[in-house]
Amino acid sequence: MFNLPSPLEKLELSTFGVKQKVYIKRDDLIHPIVSGNKWRKLNFNFCFYHNNNYSGVISMGGAFSSHIQSLSFICYQKNIPCVIFIRGQKPKILNDILKQCEINNTKLIFLSKSDYSNNIAIQEICMKNWPNYYFIPEGGSNRYGIEGCQEIINEIDMEYDEIFCEVGTGTTLAGLASSCDKNKKVRGVVVLKGAENISNQVEKNYINLFNLPLNNNVQYLHQYHFGGYAKHSMELINFIRVFYKETGIKTDPIYSGKLFFALIDQLKKDNDENKTIIALHSGGLSGIPGYENRYKIKLFS
Repeated sequence: MFNLPSPLEKLELSTFGVKQKVYIKRDDLIHPIVSGNKWRKLNFNFCFYHNNNYSGVISMGGAFSSHIQSLSFICYQKNIPCVIFIRGQKPKILNDILKQCEINNTKLIFLSKSDYSNNIAIQEICMKNWPNYYFIPEGGSNRYGIEGCQEIINEIDMEYDEIFCEVGTGTTLAGLASSCDKNKKVRGVVVLKGAENISNQVEKNYINLFNLPLNNNVQYLHQYHFGGYAKHSMELINFIRVFYKETGIKTDPIYSGKLFFALIDQLKKDNDENKTIIALHSGGLSGIPGYENRYKIKLFS
């Protein structure tokens, strides 16, 4: 069902003024729904689930989260009961992702933002109602999610100098940084506004999980969030359209569009033309129809 290992393709960016050699790790092609780092972060979580005597799965996410869509799909395919806490009140009309979750027999529980962020309350609800369900954190951000993302580096069989990825929870970045050589730089494009302390959070979480520090080879890029998570500007939308026209590769306004905007901007400023760069396309394309409906825009003609 999954296209693994994902292809590694040459990416021609000379029309954008980029002179370095760039390759794209096409994790967006792993699966049309469970694509990119969503599969990476869920794979080992489901291995753990199947190796233990659980009765179902619980997780969390926003209403437009590709994580909840991927999780719901896998649980439906494997006939696993699934409960997902959704951040925010239930809308009068469900978006495409929430509709698909319901079609997949996923039980959706809508919580206020304050209740959603109350970890103790969430734990109490889970223990009271679903004591034997396996809890997967939002975005799959646990040790199994990190270990799944480490597989990305294991699939790359060429020499390179830097690898770019998006940063939301930091799970993907932690997987990349902990598994690549120390002389290779991991550059994370942070899609959240005001997340300047995310480096400390990622380092702390990784040490708590593995009792090891991350390799000192990470750079966080905070200037490409375009207003914050799931926010965009017409500059970003126009870039996504031009990028697709020039490369034939679709990106989304939440994650991958910001990644490739940052990639091109950074490489144009880098005077070292001899570098070889890899960009990780982490998918997220299944959420585009809902995003277009929400903001009344059309990304691709």
